[in-house]
Amino acid sequence: MARLWVLVLLLGLALGQKSGGGVGGRPYSPSPPPMAPGPAPSYPVPVPTYPGPVVVYPGGGGSLGLVPVVVFLGLALVAFLMVRGLRQAGEGQGASAARLRLALLQQPEVQRALRRLAEEADTTTAKGLADLLDEAALLLLREEPAWRFARYEVENASEEEALARFDTWMLEERSKYEETFRHFEGKRQVAEAYRARPEPGGRYLVVSLLLADRRPLTPKRPLGRAGVKEALLDLAGSSPFTLLAFYLSWTPEREEEALTEEELLLLYPDLEKV
Repeated sequence: MARLWVLVLLLGLALGQKSGGGVGGRPYSPSPPPMAPGPAPSYPVPVPTYPGPVVVYPGGGGSLGLVPVVVFLGLALVAFLMVRGLRQAGEGQGASAARLRLALLQQPEVQRALRRLAEEADTTTAKGLADLLDEAALLLLREEPAWRFARYEVENASEEEALARFDTWMLEERSKYEETFRHFEGKRQVAEAYRARPEPGGRYLVVSLLLADRRPLTPKRPLGRAGVKEALLDLAGSSPFTLLAFYLSWTPEREEEALTEEELLLLYPDLEKV
């Protein structure tokens, strides 16, 4: 499988990569500034008093006998059960990584809309990334008549594994094109010197949505148009409280360019017709 992916990439390079853009990242929350330590508060130490006579229990190891031992063991048991319950709850939640690739007929107004979303997005907060995901899903849903091919992949795993898969998919998407615009976690990069390379027969635009989320997502089989709709709605169901990372990628990014059918099949051989 790895050899096939390398071959596809080399063939894509041989054809000449088109422009591409991307926007997204992981939520970033700046840590609060350090606070200067103040003087430690002092409190009067209470002196225990016993209103009545001290009761000595037979067989006890002191004046209170077995009572402190029983209380200590009870608290230890409660703490153990709470820790185990929290650990089991955390293991049961898990996370998901999902990637939706959608090939549609190229339209300059769609490319402009994607670029506008990428420029205006807040890529440093969970709310900004969730809003970007919603707007991207809405844009694609409105372009349903232009859909031609798609693929939807889901992997359920731990949060660390889901983020690792997200990073791998993002790197793979970026390798498919020559990056002419990128807005990642607040940093923008624009390749002003890039010159568009339009070709006869170019007619496709590929948009990819990558998501790592704390919700369990499910693949759609068979995909079809209904499956693509459900996948877009599932992805858009992410919230600032569940979103771990999001990335929107598209190629070509320049309005003068479009992928030919040959380029589409060589760069994305696993797409399904919808």
